Amino acid sequence: MSTSEADVRELLLDALRQREDQIAQRWVRLQLEQAALGADMSETELHEEAALLTGALTEALASDTPVDRLVTSHQNLRTTVMELSLRRARAGATPTATSLAVLSLKEALLEAVQNTSGDPTKLFSTAVLVNRMLDAAGALSFETYVDGREEIIRRQSRQLMELSTPVVRLWRHVLAVPLIGTLDTARTQIVMESLLQEIQDNEAQVAIIDITGVLAVDTAVAQHLMHTVNAVRLMGADCVISGIRPPIAQTIAQLGIDLSTILTRSTLADALAEAIKLTGQPPLSVQASGPAAR
Repeated sequence: MSTSEADVRELLLDALRQREDQIAQRWVRLQLEQAALGADMSETELHEEAALLTGALTEALASDTPVDRLVTSHQNLRTTVMELSLRRARAGATPTATSLAVLSLKEALLEAVQNTSGDPTKLFSTAVLVNRMLDAAGALSFETYVDGREEIIRRQSRQLMELSTPVVRLWRHVLAVPLIGTLDTARTQIVMESLLQEIQDNEAQVAIIDITGVLAVDTAVAQHLMHTVNAVRLMGADCVISGIRPPIAQTIAQLGIDLSTILTRSTLADALAEAIKLTGQPPLSVQASGPAAR
């Protein structure tokens, strides 16, 4: 690190230490003047956020971390910027508004430096340092926002798929999964995970997968079903696939898919009858399936 950069860094650090509250208040005002940058956050929340970020900046500048790696390598500063971005994402701000909110701190910092030192040369060098530092922070906030939103979308999609593929306990030792719509790899994985967990929790002996509501069965869907059936068998349970309507049976035959090793039935009623045979328990036994009956 050059001597001139060290001097400028020290000047910025002095400004932060002496005028940290003023910098934070100025930054909040700048965001409030541009409503989009505040992301519908309250003034109190913005002040708390500003105090955290200016405090992290002070700590980072006081460390030995080079300016070029200050935002990415200083743990507290990096974490503070990322948490700021995630809060903005949850509050509904756009990624552009989030990064601009971080970048608007430049003006507040430079005003504080100008009030601390009137040397034009130092002011220019400080502006360069602040730009390098906060441009990196703006880029990190944008990247974090995008990653955070993608994770939220993935989690919500998984929750929706779980809700759309419930595992139903019909009676003791018998479970059913009614499938509706399109069956793809992601949804099949969720069905398999949920079903296997319920088999373990309920000590199930039979699992019925009803595909009456599945729009179409192709090679991929058939493979997904076979994988699920094999996993159920590994858990020590029998698996019955119901809802094999004539069009689906014809499609499977035309595709040359071999389901001969899988127990299939045309209707859910037939599958229930098969479950009774396999378990030796009629549905009425559910009435006696309390703790004492197990």
